[in-house]
Amino acid sequence: MTTTAGPGAQPGQAPAPLPLTTPSQVPETLGYRLKNRVLGPPLTSEQLHDQRLSKFAALGVLSPDCISSTAYGSEEMLRVLIPAVGVAAFSLLLPVTAAIVVILLFVTLSYREVVMVYTRTGGSYMVSRENFGPRVAQVAAAALIIDYTVTVAVQVAAGTAYVDSALPVLGRDHGPVIMSVAVVAVMCLANLRGIREASRVFVVPTYLFITAMAVLIVTGLVRAALGQLHAHPIDIHGAVHELHPVDHAGLLLGASVFVLLKSFANGGSSLTGLEAISNGVSAFHPPSGRNARRTLVVMSTILGTLVCGVSLLAHITHAVPYLSGYPTVVAQEADYVFGTHGWAHAGYYIVIVATVAILWTGGNTSFSGFPFLTSFVAHDAFLPNWLTKRGHRLVFSNGIVVLATVGSLLLIASGANVDALVAVYAIGVFTGFTMAGAGMVRYHRRTRESGWRRRQLINGFASVLSFVVVIVFAVTKFTQGAWVVVVLFPVLVYSFIRINRRYRREEEVMQLGAGRVTEAPPLRRHVAVLLVDQLDLATAHAIRYVRSLGPDTVKVVHFRIDPARTHLLEESWRQAGLKVPLEVLDCPDRRLGRATLDLIQPYLDGNTHVTVLLPRRDFGGLASRLLHDRTADRIAVVLSEVPNVSATIVPFQLSEARLARAKKSEERRSRPTRPTPPADLPGCQPIAGLEYRRRARVAGVVRSVEIQPRDGVQVLNCTLEDETGGINLIFSRGRVEGVEPSARLTAEGMVGEYEGALAIRNPTIELLAAATDETT
Repeated sequence: MTTTAGPGAQPGQAPAPLPLTTPSQVPETLGYRLKNRVLGPPLTSEQLHDQRLSKFAALGVLSPDCISSTAYGSEEMLRVLIPAVGVAAFSLLLPVTAAIVVILLFVTLSYREVVMVYTRTGGSYMVSRENFGPRVAQVAAAALIIDYTVTVAVQVAAGTAYVDSALPVLGRDHGPVIMSVAVVAVMCLANLRGIREASRVFVVPTYLFITAMAVLIVTGLVRAALGQLHAHPIDIHGAVHELHPVDHAGLLLGASVFVLLKSFANGGSSLTGLEAISNGVSAFHPPSGRNARRTLVVMSTILGTLVCGVSLLAHITHAVPYLSGYPTVVAQEADYVFGTHGWAHAGYYIVIVATVAILWTGGNTSFSGFPFLTSFVAHDAFLPNWLTKRGHRLVFSNGIVVLATVGSLLLIASGANVDALVAVYAIGVFTGFTMAGAGMVRYHRRTRESGWRRRQLINGFASVLSFVVVIVFAVTKFTQGAWVVVVLFPVLVYSFIRINRRYRREEEVMQLGAGRVTEAPPLRRHVAVLLVDQLDLATAHAIRYVRSLGPDTVKVVHFRIDPARTHLLEESWRQAGLKVPLEVLDCPDRRLGRATLDLIQPYLDGNTHVTVLLPRRDFGGLASRLLHDRTADRIAVVLSEVPNVSATIVPFQLSEARLARAKKSEERRSRPTRPTPPADLPGCQPIAGLEYRRRARVAGVVRSVEIQPRDGVQVLNCTLEDETGGINLIFSRGRVEGVEPSARLTAEGMVGEYEGALAIRNPTIELLAAATDETT
């Protein structure tokens, strides 16, 4: 290897290492500075493994949707039963609740298998994709996307109803809608700050609600046993009434099987959110599968206990739903149990506050699951690929924003009314349950692991049971809004498949002949054509740039559309004394794209490459798009279809004065700190202190990797940095496993020089840590 000292260095002594990265001299935009203020400083990719949850935190973050459905599940059942059978509804409430708990049991047993096998996140989508293929998996994707979206609206609207129960004055006019949309905005902001920050916000309401509801149920049952709690009349102004008198001695006369199934469908909304833990397995601390399974069991136990407790108190007190949505059934139960006087009544307000908090934060389950789900679907090329990008705080920001936007629109369209939304609430999630159970059956049959027959039976029964529930939902709730989901399902699946087909076609076209074109010899001639509209800084920089390309021929052309503008350009050109000739061509039909094609036609001989340069003035922000056209972009689209022609847009940001004023303040701004390996690794030297022709061992972070073909051999050149400087590592064997951006490693070898910078050829390396988290 070459060991010649760099410029200004004595033989055997290395000069100061050349800086491989320097702080940007361009000030940050106002939008980015505002983002830092609101969301906090950006997190680096190396910090992704820190954004994990303990079981305690995960229960608080991932279970609010599931557990909080206790607050409205029993009420939704009574909304169907009371109009059909009147006061007898409270007798039917308990068996319907028991049926829901049975389904909860089997679905929980099924998902215990899912989270142990599929620990990379994705829930029923991942199970379906791995066992039925990506196309069939889009059924699960569509189901979960619908469920997560409606969940946000239902949870927030239900929380608003509890606020109205305590403060009826807030339920007037558009108050519930405004309040609900504001809550969605706050949840969106909290999740954009990162999952750890979200856990801190949402853990408290979850445990407060569990405690408050436990106290309510226990106190109520004790008072009932002591004879201090009794049934109340249901014939109250504003409450849901029976539609016609019924014979309560023969319940089946008034409550048909259809009514019972319809009530069951409403109560089935209590099981939504169970999928969230399987969609967030990778957010758990290792071992993620085992921790997720334990959290799932605890969550399901809490949910089943609370649902049974609320239904039992409703059976005892005859708390009845109101047409307006408030006061809610749980609010009435708290009022009956704690009374209306003295310190005991404080329990009523604690229950209300806790319920509002968990219902509003229950939408956070969707904000945790939806971005992960859409990122996986997008990674499979069935959704736009911008949903796979992690944002400022290592979360899938685009998915979070999309969910908040759609959820807000649903709240506005429904008037933040729970009853209007619950009709389409649970079809999606039970379809997901069905797909997950069926996928696990196929998995067990394929792998035949220990105990596979028992596991197959559990998953199969849960799948069939969930499918029956889907049919019940679709039939009993069809006229109340379920038809929207029935229609939307095939539309979404078809759209996902079309997106995938488009991506595959684009990839096929882009990959076709890429290697051949790259290795093809350059054309013999190069002609550069610069299109100008006026003489200004943008044009001047474009002229300077085109001269730096060193083409064989340079043509500066102006298309004459407006004679006065053309005359002004010619005068400016002449007064400036430019040596570059200006050619003016007539364009009577104002078709600039066609005129450009006619201009370059003589050069399309197969031996000439034509570069058309198009200056573009960028003012930044929305104003630039509103106040200025995009002529350069339209011309570039036309030219992109012509072989041996490159359309190059030369942007010029009109903010030089602002940049100059901000330069000094930017120089004082420190660079964001990036993780580096420990400085005290045995035998490692600071890169800044290395000497040529001496063997050294260094530690650092790989900042860039480049494959360079040299003499028919693929050479890998990577840049390793520590806190003192950087050095090039050259591997003549090409790709080296584990050497990639953000990898931490040690390298040992003889120090030399490569293109004026420190270098070690074919060093001995040792990886210190993985560059990225495999669960991302």
